[in-house]
Amino acid sequence: MLDAAVKALSQILSPPMRSILWRSIGLALVLITVLAIGLQRLLSWFATSGEAWLEAMLGPGFETSINVLAWIVSIAAGLGVVFGAVFLMPAITSLVASVFVDEVADHVELAHYPAERPGTALPLGLAMTEGVKTALLTILVYLIALPFVFLAGAGFIAFFIATAWLLGREYFELAAMRFRSPEEAKAMRKQNAAVVFTAGLVIAAFVSIPIVNLATPLFGMAFMVHMHKRLSGPRPELIEPVRKTGMPVV
Repeated sequence: MLDAAVKALSQILSPPMRSILWRSIGLALVLITVLAIGLQRLLSWFATSGEAWLEAMLGPGFETSINVLAWIVSIAAGLGVVFGAVFLMPAITSLVASVFVDEVADHVELAHYPAERPGTALPLGLAMTEGVKTALLTILVYLIALPFVFLAGAGFIAFFIATAWLLGREYFELAAMRFRSPEEAKAMRKQNAAVVFTAGLVIAAFVSIPIVNLATPLFGMAFMVHMHKRLSGPRPELIEPVRKTGMPVV
């Protein structure tokens, strides 16, 4: 796993990857700005109007809990776009990765697995659907964990674990679906759940580093291409019968 991470890190700065890197950073910055402003507006609404609505719906018995939540949300809303950018980064990387999944995977497979049949490009609709689902699930999990942020760091631990599970799940399935059906990719991920989650911890650590985390879509995808190859084991049916030199494979 360490070797796969090192290979992914070294390749994301290689000349063939630089164009993808700059395009993914540009798209990430646009999405961060739009979504962070939207999140700030939502939190501001809850801090002013949502508290009364929630209390009316749940009843007076939840007044104290709602007041604490409103206080936390007010602080988050005050931090505005900065808070939103940090909070939404894992979700943003999920969306960006779904756009560049095949470009990144093609470069990794060509550089490290030239003798094997390349994967089949995912339909853009399928890749985007997976990215949107992961992004929405990430935001939902984070909102649930948000009230625990100020409880001895429990919220931050929950954020990290959730990020590892969600991003590990998405990047592995995107890499696997280049060679398998979506159902087979999900089944393989479940069969190797512990390994995929551990690999997700590496991606979660990467996405937690400011500025550097803008390259998460490239690192995460390249890393999981290697992990999928290793978990797949020897697959003779993928070996090309003839090398580029024209000499038979022996």
